[in-house]
Amino acid sequence: MKAFDRKKHWENIYQTKALHEVSWYQPTPQDSLDFVKELNIPKTAKIIDVGGGDSLFVDHLLDLGYQDITVLDISSEALDRAKNRLGERAQQVKWVVSDVTKFKTSELFDFWHDRAAFHFLTEEADIHKYLEIVQQRIKTDGFLILGTFSEKGPKKCSGIEIKQYSEDSLTARMQEGFEKLKCIQVKHHTPFDTIQDFTFCSFRRLGKG
Repeated sequence: MKAFDRKKHWENIYQTKALHEVSWYQPTPQDSLDFVKELNIPKTAKIIDVGGGDSLFVDHLLDLGYQDITVLDISSEALDRAKNRLGERAQQVKWVVSDVTKFKTSELFDFWHDRAAFHFLTEEADIHKYLEIVQQRIKTDGFLILGTFSEKGPKKCSGIEIKQYSEDSLTARMQEGFEKLKCIQVKHHTPFDTIQDFTFCSFRRLGKG
């Protein structure tokens, strides 16, 4: 059987669907912004949006005055769309084309945001690699925000299988090196008048050692 080409799949999605034609579209990513506000993230914090694609989260962060933002996505097409939308403001953002499980950087982040990327990792090896990376690349006392489909949510997205998480199962995945701060259940209203159930959790990176 031919191995699934994750990058090819997502490039095709972003080449064939407009911003408002994907289920994850949010004009205002309110839940993500609420975590930023509740955690009192400084304007100088190093923020990364993993699987950010061409979402509007980066626009809102820039509007709020955040100065050190990285957006990572496997799809160069998605990031190009975001850059085109932002125009000159795109120069204020670091753009990284990478599969998150192969992400290499020397930077340490204060705030790692991932809405609906982690749940696409269904192989244990990929999940383990992701966990290794967040343990290495989030500062002590930095924050990890994860949004995944809940056990009441879809089992597939964009034609491929995902891994559902409850508050307990997501917390269990993060038990090494992280402290759970808060979990909420979110009902996301898609552009197609359907509702997707999410589990959204915040974690604090514990000291290493």
